[in-house]
Amino acid sequence: MPPWLPRAMVLALALIACFQLGSWAFHQLTGLLINVLIAFFLALAIEPAVSWMASYGLRRGLATALVFLLVMIVGAGFVTLLGSMLAGQIIDIVEDFPKYVDSVISWINTTFHTELSRVDIQDSLLRSDWLRKYVQNSATGVLDVSAQVLGGLFQLLTITLFAFYFAADGPRLRRALCSVLPPARQAEVLRAWEIAVNKTGGYLYSRGLMALISGVAHYVLLEALGVPYAPVLAVWVGLVSQFIPTIGTYLAGALPMLIAFTVNPWYALWVLIFVVIYQQFENYVLQPKLTSKTVDIHPAVAFGSVVAGTALLGAVGALIAIPAIATLQAFLGAYVKRYDVTDDPRVHGRRERSPSSLLARIRGVLRGSRDSAAVEDEETRDSS
Repeated sequence: MPPWLPRAMVLALALIACFQLGSWAFHQLTGLLINVLIAFFLALAIEPAVSWMASYGLRRGLATALVFLLVMIVGAGFVTLLGSMLAGQIIDIVEDFPKYVDSVISWINTTFHTELSRVDIQDSLLRSDWLRKYVQNSATGVLDVSAQVLGGLFQLLTITLFAFYFAADGPRLRRALCSVLPPARQAEVLRAWEIAVNKTGGYLYSRGLMALISGVAHYVLLEALGVPYAPVLAVWVGLVSQFIPTIGTYLAGALPMLIAFTVNPWYALWVLIFVVIYQQFENYVLQPKLTSKTVDIHPAVAFGSVVAGTALLGAVGALIAIPAIATLQAFLGAYVKRYDVTDDPRVHGRRERSPSSLLARIRGVLRGSRDSAAVEDEETRDSS
C-alpha cells in the first residue's frame, strides 16, 4: 500500500463528512437564511429614508425606529379596514344565506319537477356522517391554523429585528465588510452596495407612488358607482396591482368587481372596463415616466423574474425578484463594456430592398413569360 493512500482515504472521508454536515446545516437553516434575505432587502429599501433623517442629525437607530413605526401603523390600519370589510360581507352573506338556499331550491323544483324543502335538506345534513367528519377535521384544522399564525408572527418578528439592525448599523456593517478586503475590492463592494440601495429604494418608492395614483383613480370610480368600502378596495387595488407586475391589476380588480356585482351586475362590467383602460394607461404613459430613473426593467423580464422567484422561494421570491433583477442589471451595466451598434436596417427590425433589384426581378419574370410564350408558339407551328 502506498504511504499516501491512508491519508488520502482519511481526507476523502473527512471531506464527505464535512459536506454532509454542511448540507444538513443548510437545510436546517433555510428558513433563517430566507428571513435574513428578506430583512436585507427591506433594510436596503428603507436605507434612503434613514440616511435622509440621519443627515439632519437624527441618530440612525431612532430614524430606523420611526420608519418602522410608520410602516407598522399603515399596515395595521390597512389590515383592520380590510378585515372589517370582509367581516361585514361575511355577515351579510350569512344573514342572506337562507334566502339564497330558498331561491336555489325553488329553481331546482321548477326546473327538474322535484319536491325538495329546506327543512328536509337541513335534517339530512345534520344526520350525515360527512358533516360530523367535517367538524372534526375543522377542529383539528383550527389548531394547525393557530400554529401557523404563531409561526408567522415569530417569522415577522425575526425579519423586523434583522432589518432594524441592518438599517441602523448599515455603516458599521459596511466597515466590517470592507475591513477584510483590499482597497480595490472595497470600492467595488461599496459601489455594488450603493447600486442595490438605489435600485431597491427606487423600486419601492416608484411603486408606492403608482399605487397611490392607482388607488385614487379606482376610489373615484367606486365612489361614483356607490360601491361600499370604496377606500379599502382602492387601497387593495393600489397595493396588489403595483407589487405584482403585469397581471397584478387584473388580480386586484377581481375583488372590487365582486363587491360591485352584489350592488349591480352592470357596475361590475364598468369596473372591468376601467381596470383594462387604466392598465393600458399605466403601462404606456405612467410607468415609463416614473420608473425610467429608478427601475427600468422590461415587462417581460419583470414577469419572468417574478415567476422564477416564486418557483424558488414562493411568495418571498415574488416580492424580492424585481429589486434583485434590477440590482443585477444595474451592476452588469456598470461593469460590462458596451459598443456602438452598427447602423444596419436589420438592427431596427426592417429589411430594405433596393429599387434596382426589384426592377431586375420584374424584368426577369417578364422575360421568362415572353420566352415561354415564344416556345409554345414554336411548338404549335411544328405540330401544324
